[in-house]
Amino acid sequence: MRVTHICVVSELTPVSIGRVGVTAIKKAPVDGQVKVTRLGMWGDVQADRANHGGAEKAVYAMSSSEMAWWENELGIELPPGTWGENLRVEANVDDFIIGSRYRFGTAILEVTGCRNPCRTFEYYRDDPGWIKRFLAHGKSGTYFRVKDSGEASAGDSLEELFVPSHGVSVGAWFRNKTDYFETLVKSHRAGEIELASYLTKHFPNHLKETL
Repeated sequence: MRVTHICVVSELTPVSIGRVGVTAIKKAPVDGQVKVTRLGMWGDVQADRANHGGAEKAVYAMSSSEMAWWENELGIELPPGTWGENLRVEANVDDFIIGSRYRFGTAILEVTGCRNPCRTFEYYRDDPGWIKRFLAHGKSGTYFRVKDSGEASAGDSLEELFVPSHGVSVGAWFRNKTDYFETLVKSHRAGEIELASYLTKHFPNHLKETL
């Protein structure tokens, strides 16, 4: 599963909504070896870590084929990094199983979940119906936490190291969370995966209390 591009923030874009007044969504490809740290790719910025970053959303990946689909759908070019993705991947990252681990260069990444489209993304797209459109399509891209820091470069592959047995993919969770609460809690309790807090906030209280 080859990573064709590594992208980091190219400029902060002012926005009139949100908590911090800027967004780091606009990214661009970089060449050479890039450090992969607990908070993501070296040189990247997370303007609002409380909602759009932090260790559980350290690295964001989109499939090359998915971005090509959107280019055709929207009739515009979407260069690597346009939607804030750090990685463009020649694989369907929405099919990755939550909790799976991958070696990327010398770093190890772990799948935590999906992107939830927000008002900042909609504002940046300048499309008042963008959130509904993105949700309806059913594919969000994948967030990773960095289990082990290291270095990687464009052209390196995501090497599969571990896939949990629960079978819940990022895309399946994105499309219908309520079907998978108990399955993921069971896997978490068994020590097979470590559920991210941005996922568990959607769980009903009686399940949250068991984590």
